[in-house]
Parts: sequence; structure tokens; C-alpha cells
Amino acid sequence: MEPPGEKPGEADGLCITPQMLKSRTGEFALESILLLKLQGLGLADLGCLGECLGLEWLDLSGNVLTQLGPLASLRQLTVLNVSNNRLTGLEPLAACENLQSLNAAGNLLATPSQLQCLAGLQGLKHLRLQDPLARLSNPLCASPSYWASVRELLPGLKVIDGERVSGRGSELYQLCRDLDSSLRPSSSPSPRAMEAQPWVEPGYWESWPSRSSSILEEACRQFQDTLQECLDLDCQASDSLAQAEQALGPEGSAPSFVF
Repeated sequence: MEPPGEKPGEADGLCITPQMLKSRTGEFALESILLLKLQGLGLADLGCLGECLGLEWLDLSGNVLTQLGPLASLRQLTVLNVSNNRLTGLEPLAACENLQSLNAAGNLLATPSQLQCLAGLQGLKHLRLQDPLARLSNPLCASPSYWASVRELLPGLKVIDGERVSGRGSELYQLCRDLDSSLRPSSSPSPRAMEAQPWVEPGYWESWPSRSSSILEEACRQFQDTLQECLDLDCQASDSLAQAEQALGPEGSAPSFVF
């Protein structure tokens, strides 16, 4: 994923001039410019950009820049986007002592040593050297040790290529990377593929005996027992009444009441 080649008419490119900056920002003094968007203009020369001493936010993406010399004087610069250009080095940025975020995806940076100039930037926390969504990268990103090399060279980074590497949330990104690595097919053939193992014990999914019938049977038995007790009590009550009737009535006379 390399930066696009030269288009007709872009061989020389444009140069930044004071008139261009004033017309695009409305500022009369270059030192007063704080934010500047110059993306996709075919710029090849940064010209007087180094005179914008108060500049804090700068977007130079989508141009044909090959060097960043004038940016060395921008000590207040905190956010810089130079993606999709033709840069082979970032050395002038070593003087941008307040730089916090740098997007250099889509350039010609070939080795991690070309990032050594950023090691002294204590405030640099966000670095992007590749952007899969925009199909932008650098040759150094193709190395298997790219990620580890950048982290070792710039241990103060919190976010690399949009993924948090330290602080809150970094564990989640590390887990996703580990998962991606485990899912990639191995380059070395293995003697035998790992067989899938069941994650439950045998018989786990077998149906258990139904218990509803036993519950119903117990309820019926208890009901029958209760009914039998009622019948026994009825018989006892009938016997007691008969005995009382005989005791109260004259011998041989008919009973005076009927149950």
C-alpha cells in the first residue's frame, strides 16, 4: 500500500506562500494562525509555513511532500497530519517539542530507525503509520516485528495505529491481537491437526427422567389417605349416635327422632 504515483502536472507541485495562507485563514499575520488545513492541494514545498510560529494544528495530508524542513520552527505544534505524501524521513519534527499526535501513514518510511528522531518528544502519545481503512501504510509496517520495534523505540506512546497500547483499554486491544494471531493459519505444517474436544461430560445432554408423574402419584396417595380418614370418622360418628339413641329412648319404644 504505497502512496499513489505522480499525476500529470504534479511533478513540480505547489509552494506555500504568505498570500495562500492569509487567503485560506483570513489572518493578516502568519504568527496568528493556530489551525491550518492544507490537504489535497498538490503541495511539494512548504515555503513560508515555518513562519506560522503559533500554529497548533496542521493538516498536510494528500500532497506530494518529500521533506518537512520548515516545520522545525513550529514549537507550539501539537497535532500534525502528513499522511499520503512521499516522506522518507521525519527528522525536522524532533524540534516540535509539544507534538502530541502524528499521522504519517501512506509515506515511504522504510525502517524503524527513521522514527528515532521522535524519541525525544515526551508529549507524543498518538502515532499512526498505517491506516487499513484508507489503504495507507509505510514499508516498515510490513515487518513482523514492526509493532514491537515501535513500542521499544517510543515507549511513551499510548496509541499506535488507532489501537491503545498502554493505559485503560489496552488489555482489550492486546486480547484482540492475541485472538487474531491464534486464528491465523500456521505457516509451518503440523504433524496432525488438533482434534476437537467436547467441553461437557458424556451424557450431559441426555434427558433426565420425568418427575412430574411421581409428584402426581404422591398427591393422589395423600388424597386417598385423607378421604379414608374421613370415611372412618363418619363410621365412628354413626356408631356413637346409634349408641346415644338407644341410651336415651325407652326400651322397646320407637325413636322420637330420625337421622
